[in-house]
Order: sequence, then C-alpha cells, then structure tokens
Amino acid sequence: MYFALATEYPMMTVFALLRVTPITESDPTEAVAAAVDALEEYDVRYETTPMATTLEADDVSELFAACAAAHDAVDAASVQTLVQVDEKPGEMAAEEKVTAVESELGREATGGPD
Repeated sequence: MYFALATEYPMMTVFALLRVTPITESDPTEAVAAAVDALEEYDVRYETTPMATTLEADDVSELFAACAAAHDAVDAASVQTLVQVDEKPGEMAAEEKVTAVESELGREATGGPD
C-alpha cells in the first residue's frame, strides 16, 4: 500500500518564511539566535536574513516541528511567530526558484544604489 501511495503522489518540497520575534525592550539578538539554533535539530535547510528565515524541507510535518522548536527556544515573556508556508509537488530547491527569477530578469535579483 505504501509504495502505491508513494508513486501516486509526487515528492513535495515545502518552503516557509519564519519570523520569530521576542516582544522585549532589550536587544532581541540573543533570542533570535536561539530560535535559529533550534533549527539545527531538524531536517530542514535554512537561510537567515535581516527580516526572517527561509526554510526548505521535504516534509511539511518536519518543517512545522522546526518552526515550533524555534518559537519554543525563545526565552521571553511574549513571543510572536509568523510562519508562511508554500507546499507544492516537485523537488525545486529554493535557490532554483531564485535562479528562475534571475533568468527572467536577465540579471541578479539584488540591487540598490551604486
């Protein structure tokens, strides 16, 4: 039965935008670092940017478990966590999505004043 299901449904790639924000008057760096460090225990690939962390996984349950661990790792009286998930068939990696946009642009997808 399992093999029939495996061939019936294609591989899924799951992407997420994760932002864990401690509500505090002090510097949030230590708390954010704890959230990011918690991701190491899960089978997810991630990249942290100044505004959020992008995650990529093959399994949506693993991705949500990683997000919950990041939230739980923050030692603050109040924590806000935003998770935006994109789950679709296929095995396209996050960098392949960026490469596709750059190909359409004909340049890198970064910019700013010179």
